[in-house]
Amino acid sequence: MKHKQTAVDWLVEQYKKVGGISISMAEIAKEMEEQQIRDAYWASYKEGQYSGDKTADEYYNQTYKSEQ
Repeated sequence: MKHKQTAVDWLVEQYKKVGGISISMAEIAKEMEEQQIRDAYWASYKEGQYSGDKTADEYYNQTYKSEQ
């Protein structure tokens, strides 16, 4: 399974690439985080199904946490 990248992970990656964080990078990260929150909310209702078999931590680990 391909893991998604959190907004903070993206921002850290950008920081490492350019040696600093610009205002535009911070704004992009904020927009990414907002979208991730919306996606997580709607994922629980996808196709009328609520996943009661998964905790929030399990969802996060499966969706965003990669083995590094």
